[in-house]
Amino acid sequence: MEFGHEDEHYNLSLNKFESMLKTNNVLFFDSEEFENIIHHYLELGKVGLAKKALKLGLEQHPASVNLQLFQVEMYVMTDDFDKANKLLDKLYELEPNNEEIFIQKANVLSKQDEHLKAIDALKIALQITDAPEENIDLYGLIGMEYLFLDDYDNARHYFTQCIALDPEDYSALYNIIYCYDFAEKSEEAIIFLNTYLDQNPYSEVAWHQLGRQYFNKKAYVKALAAFDFAIISDDTFVGAYLEKGKVLEKQRKYLEAIENYKFTLALDEPSSFALLRIGHCYQKMEQNDLALHYFYKTVHEDPLLDKGWIAITKYYIKLKNYQKALYYINKAVNIDSENVFYWKVYAQINHRLKFYEEAERGYKRTLELGNYEIETWIARADILIQLGEYEASVYNLEQAAEFYPENAEINFRMAGLFFTLSDFYKGEYHFNNAIKENADYQFILDELFPNLSNNPLIRDIISKTKKA
Repeated sequence: MEFGHEDEHYNLSLNKFESMLKTNNVLFFDSEEFENIIHHYLELGKVGLAKKALKLGLEQHPASVNLQLFQVEMYVMTDDFDKANKLLDKLYELEPNNEEIFIQKANVLSKQDEHLKAIDALKIALQITDAPEENIDLYGLIGMEYLFLDDYDNARHYFTQCIALDPEDYSALYNIIYCYDFAEKSEEAIIFLNTYLDQNPYSEVAWHQLGRQYFNKKAYVKALAAFDFAIISDDTFVGAYLEKGKVLEKQRKYLEAIENYKFTLALDEPSSFALLRIGHCYQKMEQNDLALHYFYKTVHEDPLLDKGWIAITKYYIKLKNYQKALYYINKAVNIDSENVFYWKVYAQINHRLKFYEEAERGYKRTLELGNYEIETWIARADILIQLGEYEASVYNLEQAAEFYPENAEINFRMAGLFFTLSDFYKGEYHFNNAIKENADYQFILDELFPNLSNNPLIRDIISKTKKA
């Protein structure tokens, strides 16, 4: 028996137990009271208090199978699987037809990544249960074990059993769609949802999920209709208004999109996502002051939302106000220092402002995070040249050449660098390769290494290479 907050007996038991802890007086509780006290503390995440209640419960009722099953749960929490299994074996001898023993056995096996064995244990529990209403929970647990195995078809089968017993089991419904999504079976998901809606036409959750499927297929008219039905089913469904706004954005109906996003602000606590989308809508309508206003509201609502800061950064880049853009890109980088895009923007802004050392740091971090675009390698090489770090620039370009062999832009720069370092043999080698690859890029030498044109030896090498 699980008590609600308004159940006097439950409150009395709980108050009595907490009073006992304060006074150190040991009071008697029946085993069912202990079960509910333990369950209450576990629900609240107060494991320490749950353990105290369990210890006292087992002292007063050492033969209680249900309390010993809580002990198994505690063992599992601390990964003490040997003790959990030994206790379960003992309990099985006492009550071989207790389905809860098999459920806990499955829990232990699942924690040990023995998912197929966990499924076998749950299927036994399913066979011996004498409470059909518990089948929903068992079907759900079996479905989750199949999910752990990436067996989406079997997982979906068992979650569907949950829906058959309780059409409003939305957790199972979400899991069914999750299975379709991961198996990339969008058409089947749409068929399933339409069939479900034939039987449950006012299910806002199903309409919402159907709309998302249509949205992913870019069937925006159908998606819009589905989200409208979700709103008709529940006009306070914030998720439906948000998704409808996204569809309207795709259709370039920005004012209608804004209206739907604003509905969510009225229905619930201000959402940084909705505020950000409103800002983007105004930006697309070229109402820049309003766009900036909502971007600022976004970061005020959630100062740790990097997407808000990057939106403001892009706004000032568009205005060519790089000083302000730099201030805001620093905010984004500080929040998500592993975001390669932010570092690239950081580098580009510093480059524009001629803050070369910071720009080089940005490009270097961009490369470290896996952005190997040719433009990034070259931008960093050029900055190192401007800083007089010729050998570092050579090393950077050698790394770039591993990704982009036989590239004229790289080889002309390498030629200029080796000529500058008086390594004429390597300079001639790279210049010769560059000319073969694309002679049109020779202007790179004049732009980055203007002093080379005054060197007669280099002029002679260039002349010979061209003739050859």
